[in-house]
Amino acid sequence: MTASVREQRYETLIELGIALSAEHDHNRLMEMILEGAKSIANADGGSLYLTTTAGDGLRFEIMLNDSLAIRMGGTSGKPIPFAPLRLYGEDGQPNHKNVASHCALTGVTVNIDDAYDAEKFDFTGTKAFDANTGYRSKSFLTVPLRNYQREVVGVLQLINAQSAAGEVIVFSEEVTPLIESLASQAAIALDNTRLIAQQKALFKAFIQLIAGAIDAKSPYTGGHCSRVPALTLMLADAAAAATDGLFAGFTMTEDERYELEIAADLHDCGKVTTPEFVVDKATKLETIYNRIHEVRMRFEVLKRDAVIDYLEATIEGVLPPEQLKTRLDERLATLDEDFAFVAECNVGGEFMAPEKVERLHQIATTTWTRTLDDRLGLSGEELRFRTDPPVAVPVAEPLLDDKAWHLVPHDVPVDPGKYEAHGIKLMPGEHKYNRGELYNLKIGRGTLTNEDRFKINDHIIQTILMLKALPFPKNLARVPELAGGHHEKMDGTGYPRGLTREAMSVPARIMAIADIFEALTACDRPYKKAKSLSEALKIMSFMVKDKHIDPDLWELFLTTGIWKRYAGQFLKPEQIDAVDIDALLGRGPKK
Repeated sequence: MTASVREQRYETLIELGIALSAEHDHNRLMEMILEGAKSIANADGGSLYLTTTAGDGLRFEIMLNDSLAIRMGGTSGKPIPFAPLRLYGEDGQPNHKNVASHCALTGVTVNIDDAYDAEKFDFTGTKAFDANTGYRSKSFLTVPLRNYQREVVGVLQLINAQSAAGEVIVFSEEVTPLIESLASQAAIALDNTRLIAQQKALFKAFIQLIAGAIDAKSPYTGGHCSRVPALTLMLADAAAAATDGLFAGFTMTEDERYELEIAADLHDCGKVTTPEFVVDKATKLETIYNRIHEVRMRFEVLKRDAVIDYLEATIEGVLPPEQLKTRLDERLATLDEDFAFVAECNVGGEFMAPEKVERLHQIATTTWTRTLDDRLGLSGEELRFRTDPPVAVPVAEPLLDDKAWHLVPHDVPVDPGKYEAHGIKLMPGEHKYNRGELYNLKIGRGTLTNEDRFKINDHIIQTILMLKALPFPKNLARVPELAGGHHEKMDGTGYPRGLTREAMSVPARIMAIADIFEALTACDRPYKKAKSLSEALKIMSFMVKDKHIDPDLWELFLTTGIWKRYAGQFLKPEQIDAVDIDALLGRGPKK
């Protein structure tokens, strides 16, 4: 070997070592290993095997042969049609007949001058391959790939070393240590790539575990944490694929797409802190249970009191029996009507008219008599809120009331600086909860008080704080920002930071659209009926006009048909109806 050839091989080995340490794509890495080895040894062909997950075989990863123009596995896209080599026979004995399996089992390099003369190994398959192709497999160099733990993770096999004149020669003793050195570097690089892939898979699985736990926590949000990421990536990919228009300059690297996927998976992780009785609050008086049962029993007591009063008055002859019976019937009917009204208010709706609020106050002036101590049987936590002095019984109490102990204080004093430090403008109210009966029954729309609504909205604050506390690597540094922006609005009226469109990145604006569309069309939430496609898109078109969602992304969402593709995957057939895209975009009818 001349000095120049030797120097060239050393340079190639060094360059390959540097390149291998920087390459993380599995297929490209394998090609670099095999092609680099072929170049150093001037081999005509070769194969790279990796051990199977079970560790009982060698799986073909890439095959190259210059003379036969064979290129399979790796980035070629052509699958290798050969089954893995078994390291052990059916009897459980090590397979030392095949040179590659022998190399993997022993960890020893095998250099064969001519396969047809080798008596120790079975080259029947090689000879059959030669017979079918007209090729002549001769010299073989088979080298184990050991990782840093000295475990064999694969085998590198080169075929037919060539002289400068193109003749097949044996693999020299000078080139063997170079290939072994490359194999050692390659094994470490492959192991690192595997470890990175395994860590990413573990991280992804852990994230999905959290998302699944959030969805499982409440039947009202089932599937939300899996559908939002799917829709987010659909729209992001469409923006990145745009070649003209407003998004022609928008691109996403592989790392940036992965970052967005992780952010979408974690966008509601703060919901682990939201109590189910708030998320699932289906009626106004509901906490851990629906307190309408308590109110109903008070009405039942009043009805029995009315019957008792009637019977006593009949016995005493206060009034004629017919008159007393008429008065009883009227009283019972009034109580029935009043309870039916309270129950109707408890269900909630779109609007609580002033006259309804006034009637609630009138009903609340009615009293009933409590004869038992209302502190008996309470937990320590309940007694902690009872700062009012004990009252002697019997005592008359309002039929509906807002008591002092209905006001639940915050667990710790509110520190505005904690919120301001993260740019959060959404602040908690004076109390953690207000469970006053009148206060809750008078809710104008829906079933949530301001305190309940903050507790639900607080999930996004907790999401930001939780994600900011994690030591994300550089390529995932924007996860808190992306995950924490899906409730912001383009005009700055969203929460928790009150960001405007200009202050939000394109991916964050994308996630906001995905979150809204999923919520409108979700069919697994028992507290509301799922919207049809046309209904959901019409509502969102109004949100565009109100400057709540990004108009450019909205147009992209419609014109690329992402809404239709998503509907085909996640919506029920009866939800998919006709949609007029031109009308939604404010265009005139087509001529």
